Amino acid sequence: MNRPISGLALGVAVAAALAAGVPAATAAGTPTAASAGADQDRTALGLSKDDRLLARSVVTDPDGTTHTRYERTWKGLRVVGGDLVVEKAKDGGVEAVRYNANRKDVAARTTTPDVAEQEAVATGEKRSAARGEKSEGELVVWAASGEPRLAYDVLTTGVLADQTPSRLHTIVDAETGAVIISFDEVVKGTGNSQYSGTVTLSSTSSGGTWQLRDSLGNHTTDLNGATSGMGTQFTDADNIWGNGSTTSRQTAGVDAQYGAERTYAYFNGVHGRAGIWNNGTGARSRVHYGNAYVNAFWDGTQMTYGDGAGNARPLTSIDVAAHEMSHGVTENTANLVYSGEAGGLNEATSDIFGAGVEFANSNSTDVGDYLIGEKININGNGSPLRYMDQPSKDGASQDCWTTNTKNLDPHYSSGPLNHWFYLAAEGSGAKTINGVAYNSPTCNGSTVTGAGRTNIEKVWYRTLATKLTSTSTYAAARNGAIASAKELYGSTSATCTAVAAAFSAINVPAGSETCGTTLPPTGGNLLGNPGFESGATVWTGTSGPITNNTGRPARTGSWKLWLGGNGSTTTETVNQSVAIPSTVTSATLTFWLRTDTAESGSTVYDTMRAQVVDGSTVTTLATYSNVGTNATYTQKSFDLTAYKGRTVTIRFTVSEDSSLQTSFVVDDTALTTS
Repeated sequence: MNRPISGLALGVAVAAALAAGVPAATAAGTPTAASAGADQDRTALGLSKDDRLLARSVVTDPDGTTHTRYERTWKGLRVVGGDLVVEKAKDGGVEAVRYNANRKDVAARTTTPDVAEQEAVATGEKRSAARGEKSEGELVVWAASGEPRLAYDVLTTGVLADQTPSRLHTIVDAETGAVIISFDEVVKGTGNSQYSGTVTLSSTSSGGTWQLRDSLGNHTTDLNGATSGMGTQFTDADNIWGNGSTTSRQTAGVDAQYGAERTYAYFNGVHGRAGIWNNGTGARSRVHYGNAYVNAFWDGTQMTYGDGAGNARPLTSIDVAAHEMSHGVTENTANLVYSGEAGGLNEATSDIFGAGVEFANSNSTDVGDYLIGEKININGNGSPLRYMDQPSKDGASQDCWTTNTKNLDPHYSSGPLNHWFYLAAEGSGAKTINGVAYNSPTCNGSTVTGAGRTNIEKVWYRTLATKLTSTSTYAAARNGAIASAKELYGSTSATCTAVAAAFSAINVPAGSETCGTTLPPTGGNLLGNPGFESGATVWTGTSGPITNNTGRPARTGSWKLWLGGNGSTTTETVNQSVAIPSTVTSATLTFWLRTDTAESGSTVYDTMRAQVVDGSTVTTLATYSNVGTNATYTQKSFDLTAYKGRTVTIRFTVSEDSSLQTSFVVDDTALTTS
């Protein structure tokens, strides 16, 4: 039976980002009150006088560019899902704004609830399965989905039957009493260590006794079977800790402390982040939680580890420890909520950095790999918890993104991003790394060339720290990662290409961000590879439609874009990003189209759309179908002058039904200006 590693868990404030609008108090503090800078940004963004911005963090690039992450209130109410990131140049000019859920306006219809608070609290309590329940409600504005509306955030705390603490948030519509969403903040998920052999620890001496604590404050305590409290600080007389097995209570503490120290070192050395809160402060690890507790979790302030089945396999291997601490990093950056697609991104982020720490650590007893939790034997059969090269091997995770991804448990909706990370880092196909055999498929039949694990780790960290918001989707992750790759390595780099290709390989459609090309546009044509004669380059999206297959003729040359023609249920999309100068007086998109079909009659079964994607807005210029096909190439023309001064994506997308083909063949595209 496959178990979600609930211990690979969401921290309290990660979920609280959605549930409460601002994160819970941590060692780094809560969002600051609206400063003069926040007020200036509110004005610059054109937000209403009822909005108030509260700065959570600021990331400053070497060139002086800043990325300020804000939470906000509206008429004094915390806005759930109203977070945003403002990117500004060194001179203070706003260069980009990333609103959560692409929502700028968060004004609710009213501030007066129709539902009483006690009624909302009762609704939340009915959703909880915890013992010893305590509940409280708070009036907020819900802006993470649908229209902004007045709501209650009901927090119900207690302990679940499996010993896991629970902090269940239920968001209740304050006008109708309906439950909008419900989720738990705490998600299941020289010493002698049990998993990493003999290791060096940065213990400290106090009063003639050694403590399992380093100079930064990373320290480990023994809960001795309790499910609450801080635990007892591990101490030792000779600074030789544990014996490599569970016969010594110190052994689990050694693994937990080692994981905490090495994870801090990884984030500090690789990403320039000084720990979970980015302030140089370490964190507490609690071991020996409960009795035979098969889990571990991060609760917003600390890591906690159970001893596993029969109290014989503590969940303290280095990738699990790094996974837990990484939930803390996510909490203090993008605040990805543990629900919907954001939940999958959150969980996969911890897997990505868990693998990153394991590789960076280069421990001969626990070598770096793309297997998650392979040492803790949580399944009881020696298998790892998750496989990043092919997530579906665990029997439940997805390999490929679908429209159903948002409905899955985050442990399984994490699969596509884990798959993306492996593909972008190592590429597709069979290979052996550190003695472990992998064979990673692609969802679109493409071949992906990896750009190296360390490059992709840096791309994903920058995406997390500067691009994503609390309810970001896989589409936002793709745009953010490509933007990050361009900023770090350049738009024509192999890293950017790998990032984009890997997202296509897990079936995340192309968006507004694309990598550049070394194939320049022809003459006055702003589009690169406009006649497709360079093959499947410059254009991104579904693999296969750009072809020199002679089954349909090209208008000129040998290559064309042949969409459809499958005679089965198919969706295909091809895109190219293009910048239209602000100085032009006109901009015109043209292409030549040839169509033929095996369908008959006047019913539309198969369609192709020519579209322009401007940020999150998709505009369909024209729709063609199996009705009225024309086997002679005909030129189509569209005025795009309205998009001057913007970078947009030209998109061709086709949808075929289950039988009888329709072919839409595009050739000789152009975007010309005057």
